[in-house]
Amino acid sequence: MLKKVKQAHSAIHTLPEKQGAGAKLYDIILGGQDGVVNVLGIALGVATATNDARIVLISGLASTFAESLSMGAVAYTSAKAARDYYRSEVAREEREVDTMPQAEIQEIRDIYTKKGFKGQLLEKIVKKITSNKKMWIETMMAEELRMSPENHAHPFSEALLVGFASLVGSFIPILPFFFATVEQSRYLAVAFSISVLFITGSVKAKITIGKWWKSGLEMSAIGIVAALAGYGIGWLLGVAPL
Repeated sequence: MLKKVKQAHSAIHTLPEKQGAGAKLYDIILGGQDGVVNVLGIALGVATATNDARIVLISGLASTFAESLSMGAVAYTSAKAARDYYRSEVAREEREVDTMPQAEIQEIRDIYTKKGFKGQLLEKIVKKITSNKKMWIETMMAEELRMSPENHAHPFSEALLVGFASLVGSFIPILPFFFATVEQSRYLAVAFSISVLFITGSVKAKITIGKWWKSGLEMSAIGIVAALAGYGIGWLLGVAPL
């Protein structure tokens, strides 16, 4: 019985939400991986086609800043759209609570019945939640719709983080072209990029779930595909008559 009471207390006062660290990790990986992969393909393609470090750097830097701005803008608009959608769903739930409270009360009862609560304890939970409209709406949002106010609550901050991560990631493939020959830089760009992707995947698995080496290899494979695609396109452009 004591265990049930503790479960009831937790169920009433705790709502599932996206953790801040998890959201930031997602944004960093999204921006960083996109920057590394896209610019790696471009750098290898241009380097293979022209064998000119200056052209590689110009195209790589142009792509780096364009990519970062684009990723930041996409992150902002998608986060803002998700936030607006959440708010519209809250408004809908509020209307339903006002216009058909008995049906909404029954939905709360059904939710916690499925969790294993019954009898007087179930009714106490239902009464507690529905006695406070804010708690009632939050519970419906979290338990019925699986939505949290923390998800995409700060579109501008998300955009800055994704854009900055993309900027940092985009620099990795073109770094070798600043200090090595084009031939050496092609290999170094691939090595740097795949290493960073492997480390990123491993860290992601350590923080979230999964085997670190498997996650690292999966993310590295994305870099290898980008490298092969860039090299192949560059080779075709290099040998084709223009």
